[in-house]
Amino acid sequence: MPDLVQAVGRALRLQPGEGKVASLVVPVLLGPGETADSMLTSRAYGGLAKLLEALRAHDARVVEQLAEQQVPSGVRGVQSRSSGAEDEGADGDRSGRGLSVPARELLKFSTPRDPAQLAAFISLRVLDPEHEHWRRGVEAAVLYYRLYGDLRVPFAYRVPAGDGQEAGAEGWPASLAGFPLGQWIADARRFYARGDMDEGRVEQLEKLGMVWSHYDVAWEEGLAAARGWAAERGHLLAPTDATYQGYRVGIWLKNQRAAARKAQEIEQRRAEGLPAASAVGALPEGRREQLEDIDPSWYPAWQVEWQRAFHLTRLHLKAGGALPTSPGEVVHQGEDLGRWVRAQRLGWDRLTTVQQWLCEHVLGIEPASENEKPPPRRTQADKWALNYAAACQFYEREGHLRVPRKHIERLAIDGSDGGEDQEERELKLGA
Repeated sequence: MPDLVQAVGRALRLQPGEGKVASLVVPVLLGPGETADSMLTSRAYGGLAKLLEALRAHDARVVEQLAEQQVPSGVRGVQSRSSGAEDEGADGDRSGRGLSVPARELLKFSTPRDPAQLAAFISLRVLDPEHEHWRRGVEAAVLYYRLYGDLRVPFAYRVPAGDGQEAGAEGWPASLAGFPLGQWIADARRFYARGDMDEGRVEQLEKLGMVWSHYDVAWEEGLAAARGWAAERGHLLAPTDATYQGYRVGIWLKNQRAAARKAQEIEQRRAEGLPAASAVGALPEGRREQLEDIDPSWYPAWQVEWQRAFHLTRLHLKAGGALPTSPGEVVHQGEDLGRWVRAQRLGWDRLTTVQQWLCEHVLGIEPASENEKPPPRRTQADKWALNYAAACQFYEREGHLRVPRKHIERLAIDGSDGGEDQEERELKLGA
């Protein structure tokens, strides 16, 4: 450190107005398995960190500005003093937007650097040196985000190890091989939830794209799958066994409807002035709006199966098809639309007023006439009365009820119109 301070002092003892520029060249000799991305953990960058600490003693403001994340810069080599000032200024504008001119000109590399990683290097090794384990975690998080686009790291995930200087084909440095990044992320979330994490570390992780809540991660994954499903099928009424790219979107939507139903029950009890249950497990209004933006009918007041068949029938008619009336006539997305239409016509009285209006005015479905309706099924009471009459007939004829197992009793009953016509039925009285 004294040598660095003296070198900086000699560089700054130039007389003002001479037009000279003093440059300090710091070689970084990477060890086996280390790459240029190992800025947070490699000892080879220790000399550069010490030099910047010394420069900070002369001008803290300029050095601290380097911790502000810069936009990516193009490939630029080590510039000679003969390079034009205009070129240098143009490069500085691209690579250090938002920084002062002295900060842009303070630090230059022979090869490009990731802006986020460079800012983390200044923050963690120059301004506020952190524990090595934390620096390794930040470095691994930066690389993971670069590879996968997020920090949804599985708990059991470790940085892959491989042969040679690279820990894997994905570009992990050997110095991070085996690092438990999943556990490190989980620990960070736990410390954050307890309020034990320093604000500086919170800010560092949020800049990397940290998601603090597992529930938020699960919600975003499910919402993305729901959007993908709706984009392919045209609706958000997926059956429970539906999947999208391996994600069980049908089960996820079923759970969200249950959560929406609980939120609705809580709101109703509050409106009636009754004590409401805990809101844990209820769907927040903001999340419900996100689902409604995808499909306003995702949570119908009746069964999802009915709404899905209605929606598919409407799309079939909109595409120019005729209204199917027979089972097997039109099958779309696994739904037999003809069977569904027939069931609505025959069960018209069991539909709600809104469902009847939708069927009649949107799809053009009319209720079935009396001639089209099948004869009503006999109730259990009707079956008991017939079997009792057959037992009485057998007893009057035989004088006992020791009926053989396979005996069939023939019973004459009056016709349905109440006239003289009689109908003979065979009843398995022995059974």
